[in-house]
Amino acid sequence: MTVQPGPDRALEARFLADVLRNPHNACILARWDALALPDGWLVAGCLFQTVWNQRSGRPPAADIKDYDLFYFDPDDLSEAGERAVQRRVDALFADQGITLEACNQARVHLWYEAHFGQPYPRLHSSRDGIDRFLIPATCVGIAPGRLYAPYGLDGLYAGTLAMNPLVPHAALYERKAASYRARWPWLQVAPASLP
Repeated sequence: MTVQPGPDRALEARFLADVLRNPHNACILARWDALALPDGWLVAGCLFQTVWNQRSGRPPAADIKDYDLFYFDPDDLSEAGERAVQRRVDALFADQGITLEACNQARVHLWYEAHFGQPYPRLHSSRDGIDRFLIPATCVGIAPGRLYAPYGLDGLYAGTLAMNPLVPHAALYERKAASYRARWPWLQVAPASLP
């Protein structure tokens, strides 16, 4: 497992236990081998929102809009290839009643600017994509036997939201932080500025 900076095994164990209290996260990991995703990770909202829900006394899976899977396939940058992976994911989890979205991180640079109005560099792994979420406290990914939290887990548990210096898009950050704070009012939102 990789958690940076400075591994905190107790916090890692707490995080993994917390995210697995969401039965959909547990199901996704239980069926992981059937996904067969290169450099695959379960990431972002379904993880940190599960933690925040529990801290707020809500059911772990409450109001989680979707579950995100990152994978990295530089050999197929086509939209059709990504859609084929999505169909396979949809079939595998049809019984869960959730939206599970698969995204090939090797092709994000091809569509990000048109969708979000900001440039995006070519990535070299799924971890590169996790590194670039708008808010460092939300940069988390798991797979069986693996945890990746490039900015650690302290900010996630403290509920401190700040702009990611790798993605200095103030308007996007402010919208995302406001959306989170509307659902979890105890979150602390830093102004859109870089350290």
